[in-house]
Amino acid sequence: MIVDDEEPARNILREYLTSVPGIDVIAECANGFEAVKALTEQQPDLLFLDIQMPKLTGFEVLELVDPPPVVIFATAYDRYALRAFEVHAVDYLLKPFSKERLVEAIDCARERLRHHRRLPVAEIAAAARGSDARLERILIKDGVRVHVIPTERVDYVEAQDDYVAIRSEGKRFLKKQRMTELERQLDPQRFLRVHRSYILNIERIARIELYAKDSRAAILKDGTRLPISRSGYEKLKRRL
Repeated sequence: MIVDDEEPARNILREYLTSVPGIDVIAECANGFEAVKALTEQQPDLLFLDIQMPKLTGFEVLELVDPPPVVIFATAYDRYALRAFEVHAVDYLLKPFSKERLVEAIDCARERLRHHRRLPVAEIAAAARGSDARLERILIKDGVRVHVIPTERVDYVEAQDDYVAIRSEGKRFLKKQRMTELERQLDPQRFLRVHRSYILNIERIARIELYAKDSRAAILKDGTRLPISRSGYEKLKRRL
């Protein structure tokens, strides 16, 4: 399957692939939303994926597909992403690339398929973003639909076993992700872990109430009441 927002790039890749034995192109997509739907329905063995695309990036596409297929990135991306690929032994084609380089990448992909090696998507995406980059939006897959929630619209996050519940503008979205992982990705200047089960957007706080000895609650602007742990309160005092 080929995913690239530039039609000439798709055409060149398709032309190269027609002469490679054992390869059948079963789908082509021009943006990330199309890709998520097609990946869910087609389930290809191998994915040729651009990174810099409108709507959803290549990394965001992979985040929404579980399990992701074997991937060869076809990209003009910067050196930080390329270093991330190299660290995780993921093959990539730096545009423009030759047919010979394509065949080399396919040989590596066949080896990964034979050994059933899964792609460490989260680690690669984090390394490519850089250590200082923070999550700007949260993606949630609902069947073949994708919800894109800007982080500034998130009111709070609640832990739900292996999931997190994202509360935003009166709606609740479930995402399969560990609370600690999402906490690391969010901007610490905006979001604070006030309780083992809650990450709070501190801009939503209307007031803090004491309701028992050493027990406090955050009252949000919409009236929602969230518990604050002792350590969470200490962090809030330093922040506010």
